[in-house]
Amino acid sequence: MKLTLNGIKDRQDWEQAGIGLPSYDAGALADRTRTAPVWVHFGVGNIFRIFIGGIADQLISEGLMDRGIIGAETFDYDVVEQIYRPFDNLILSITLHGDGTTDRKVLGSVTEAVKAQYSDAEQWNRLKEIFRAPGLQMISFTITEKGYALTRADGTYFDFIKADIENGPEKASSAMAVVTAMLLERYRGGKFPLALVSMDNCSQNGQKFRNSVLEIAEEWKKLGFVEEGFLQYIQDENQVSFPWTMIDKITPRPSEKIAKELEEAGVEAMQPVITSGKTYIAPFVNAEGPQYLVVEDSFPNGRPALEKAGVYMTDRDTVNKSEKMKVTACLNPIHTALGPYGCVLGYELFSDEMKDPDMLELARRVGYVEGMEVVPDPGILSPKAFLDEVINERFPNPYLGDTTQRLSVDVSQGIGIRFGETIKSYMAKYGDAARLNGIPVAIAGWFRYLLAIDEEGRPFELAPDPMVPELQEQMAGIVFGEPDSLTDQLRAILSNENIFAVDLYKAGIGEKIEEIFREEIAGPGAVRRTVKKYLGC
Repeated sequence: MKLTLNGIKDRQDWEQAGIGLPSYDAGALADRTRTAPVWVHFGVGNIFRIFIGGIADQLISEGLMDRGIIGAETFDYDVVEQIYRPFDNLILSITLHGDGTTDRKVLGSVTEAVKAQYSDAEQWNRLKEIFRAPGLQMISFTITEKGYALTRADGTYFDFIKADIENGPEKASSAMAVVTAMLLERYRGGKFPLALVSMDNCSQNGQKFRNSVLEIAEEWKKLGFVEEGFLQYIQDENQVSFPWTMIDKITPRPSEKIAKELEEAGVEAMQPVITSGKTYIAPFVNAEGPQYLVVEDSFPNGRPALEKAGVYMTDRDTVNKSEKMKVTACLNPIHTALGPYGCVLGYELFSDEMKDPDMLELARRVGYVEGMEVVPDPGILSPKAFLDEVINERFPNPYLGDTTQRLSVDVSQGIGIRFGETIKSYMAKYGDAARLNGIPVAIAGWFRYLLAIDEEGRPFELAPDPMVPELQEQMAGIVFGEPDSLTDQLRAILSNENIFAVDLYKAGIGEKIEEIFREEIAGPGAVRRTVKKYLGC
């Protein structure tokens, strides 16, 4: 069985393998979408494919939408060449339940994948054509938190952003520059309205997105690439809106075990690949069942009936509270606390780490004790019930195969949101954050992880993170087994508000983090002893 439009015509074989197929004509859907697009999504990785693609599949299956989603990729073009085109953009969705059962279904809702690459004239012109379509309603994004960043920790532009500004719209390469260039195309084609919807794990993601787009546009205006009218167009949220959102679904790397099971069932070519951009991806996507998407209902050109597929459509304040609930208290901080420690303690699977009493106590302290005291209540979701599901059902699910390495990716890009907001809330409530213990232990654990030496003194490989070289340079001279080698190396980092959203010394916890870290580098076994000491385990 081949995962192609022609291959799924033999429905009997797929159904015998327990794999559901689209109830609609995926080929006809693709034809309609190509000529009159409604929805484009940037960032064509796993969470998009199974979650956003799944939402669209449900709406199409129920007759509530008659167009699919066009995917666009600004970073890893191999994904388009290796995962989308060979399989006619079809997605094999695998939902992993805690009892070991799976739901398997082919999704036909993603109808095209475009490389947003200016050097490929055909693809670049196709993207322009899509953005000129008057009926285009929304552009959604899952490009990770770092995709919206324009500057380094010191406030200077990244080199690639500087190049994008100097080279102008026709040579845009980063996601923020590409989308700004495409908005310029839409402006020139008729000033049609549009919603740009970030679905990434950033507090106030819509605001962050809008700020980055406006900044690039303003820099282009200074250099004469765009006119004032374009700035007015994208500044007017009745024309170009940037709805805020909260998204949540754990989507780990594709499992080689599932790939083998699929191939044994007769599905060809299911093995995962690692692209040149270091994306670990497969023709199938495996993920947990629980999922949440809360969206500010601000769509100036209309929108699909997202609420009919389980999406919470609401106001900005409710979205903001939902996002803060998840990102600053109930889920992401626990990932960020336990991921690096899991690597240091030798855990590969996160579900195994969740059986460790000390790590479970750290999760409890960061979530139930410290986060829950200041977490906002969005009303549409209960923070306590959400956290209960996370701790008791979702994180311990052994069938997800989620790894501590994945949870340690790009920690520097999110640590300020995941811990900084709670720290600031404590400062506002108590004058400082000195009463916190779990979060300081978590931050110290991240520094301990950055030494790339495990609990027994053995080296290990760090997960990708753009700031690792800079951070390790600042930590130079710190030696495992020599606590006194820590002098003032952490001070510049802990006081950097671009990283932590607050000066941790002014918050009253900078010295505490230094002391915890000093104890954790004492030698083999020091990490666990220190965690126990500070958490009272």
